[in-house]
Amino acid sequence: MDPGAAPRSDAPYAESARSVLPISYAPGWSFEGGSRLWLSRGRFQWDHSAIFNNDVLDPSILVSRLTYHGLDGLSGEVFGRVDSPWGVFLKGNVGIGSFNKGKMNDEDWGVLNELYPYQTTLSGQSNGRFAYYTADAGYDFLRSANYKVGAFIGWAYYSQSSDSIGCVRIAPRDEACLKPGDARIIGAEDTQWNAPRIGLSAETMLTKRWRLNADIAYLPWTDFKGRDYHLLRDETTFSEQYGNGGGGVQIEGLLSYFVTKNISLGVGGRYWAMWTNKDAKGRHCEPGCDRWPPTFAKYSMERWGTFFQASYKFN
Repeated sequence: MDPGAAPRSDAPYAESARSVLPISYAPGWSFEGGSRLWLSRGRFQWDHSAIFNNDVLDPSILVSRLTYHGLDGLSGEVFGRVDSPWGVFLKGNVGIGSFNKGKMNDEDWGVLNELYPYQTTLSGQSNGRFAYYTADAGYDFLRSANYKVGAFIGWAYYSQSSDSIGCVRIAPRDEACLKPGDARIIGAEDTQWNAPRIGLSAETMLTKRWRLNADIAYLPWTDFKGRDYHLLRDETTFSEQYGNGGGGVQIEGLLSYFVTKNISLGVGGRYWAMWTNKDAKGRHCEPGCDRWPPTFAKYSMERWGTFFQASYKFN
């Protein structure tokens, strides 16, 4: 045996060293998948502008605003990413969550009621549910043993629904809404968002075990549908909501630690926002929708928070 010969790559100690070190980029196929818990806060806002100005609907005159805020929820999701030897990758996630916290502010400006120039009520939120998914296809245009950067296109979906309970009138004080302690369901809101995604995805190994991931996606337009129910009137009425255009953004960052070559644990942050143009539409239905013309509206949503991740990766 030649004492000066280099050790073979298949020597036992070399194999042992490789078995504990994660690899960011591998020349062949690789897959990573796992689960996350997302602790988040949500917000939804509906601006209603339906005033005739010189016999023309004027979207710049705000009539009412419903703001659903403080919607603290917990969701579970699964995710996965497949990388090919040619730099092409597929990735996505799907999740479902719930919340029973939050408030709904209903504000009305007295453009139709000179007696009360401003009115506002406050209700709680219950039976809150939300679901979402993203699906992307992309290409890593920069790759090395320690990092990769790619561009992707894909699709995003987000839905949310909740019930409004109780009603406290903030202004004016001389009119009652519901008696104190009356926690009836007075309304409900269901929303759905769809949007294409265009973005960048990056990953780098900071050390042999610490990894940093980041995704940023721009949503060039959104498709929104919703329904707002009113349950305290003589007969149940609702408003149909719909709009497109607008835009959105979805940003995500993750710091993870490889416990072994294949298993990692991490913590990250995420911010999602979507909105329509101000000339989206709403239509009051009492009980039929054909009796009322559509009016101008604008819709927007946000959800942000911290998530915890466990994943498994093999090359």
